[in-house]
Amino acid sequence: MPKLDTYLFREFTQATFAVLVVLMVVSLGGVFADVLGDIARGRVPAGMLLPQLGLQVLNYLPLILPLGLMIGLLMSVGRLYRDSEMPVLTATGVGPKRLLRPVLMLVVPMVTVIGLCSLWLGPWARDYSQRMIAEGNRSLLLAGLEAGRFVELPGGRGVVYVGGMSNDGSQMARVFVYQQDGERMDVTTAATGTLHLEDSGHRFLELGDGFRVEGPLREGLDFRMMRFASNELQLPETDGRRDDDDPGTSSTVALFGDGRPEAQAELHYRIAPPLLALAFALLAVPLARSPPRQSRYGRTMLAFLGYFVSINLTMLGQDWIADGKLAPGLGLWWLLLPLLAFASWAFVRDGRLRRPRRRAA
Repeated sequence: MPKLDTYLFREFTQATFAVLVVLMVVSLGGVFADVLGDIARGRVPAGMLLPQLGLQVLNYLPLILPLGLMIGLLMSVGRLYRDSEMPVLTATGVGPKRLLRPVLMLVVPMVTVIGLCSLWLGPWARDYSQRMIAEGNRSLLLAGLEAGRFVELPGGRGVVYVGGMSNDGSQMARVFVYQQDGERMDVTTAATGTLHLEDSGHRFLELGDGFRVEGPLREGLDFRMMRFASNELQLPETDGRRDDDDPGTSSTVALFGDGRPEAQAELHYRIAPPLLALAFALLAVPLARSPPRQSRYGRTMLAFLGYFVSINLTMLGQDWIADGKLAPGLGLWWLLLPLLAFASWAFVRDGRLRRPRRRAA
């Protein structure tokens, strides 16, 4: 490998890695807030905070990595022009096209990783996340209950206290449940309890040997008390039910044989990230070029604008395919192919001298 390629590759890699670290930290904060919101709404058991955080980050990698690659190339190539290294290289006969080899040395592995994340790792993370949530709702340990501690029910509609619990979280002892619905309250105590989960997603506590008191929350004497040997108590519903027909959790291979518009929309959406990464990586080189006496940030802002518009058009196109407004055969190629063609043309044209205009005699 020539020394020039090694030097440029190192510059591109270091800038891209630094940008990706910053983007990952920023994205982690947003994902953390989303997961906490799901826990507060009862969709995700509290004991799954860290696993769900990691799986959600994997799900966002196809959007983070292309942006980091583009920004890294913009910064590194822009520095070459800003520090007058590119003019020196040009004076020795090395033009902007000579950047293609070190650029591809970084872009090809990155596009491969983005393709793996989009086509395999992201769908696997979504599917595994939903399976973890469905399994966690079967266990009171993962749902956040601990022996000897009051735990708020999802939605803030009551509390549960368990005096003792089995190792797997399915069997309980000395159970206290307080729920309220509108102006009525419901207090249940039982010696034993077992958690059951139906296929529909409803969760029930099967209680044994206890009392149940139901009455007004504020005023009135309309109280009813019941002693029971066995009773079922429905817990507040969660939004974490698993949908086996969801194209978002299906494998990419399965989507090729699924003729539903929703499945074809998901398939084209997964194909888009690596191609977008390649297009904007090629565009980053000419857009990072800053000729003398021109604004340095104008082209950079243009690159950001183009990337976010493309991402929005990708999401919009996915909705159009799912709604039947676009033919599945057309997919997102109406966006990806012209963008790749324009990026290739812009990269080839970068640094080419214009022919002087002939003056009329």
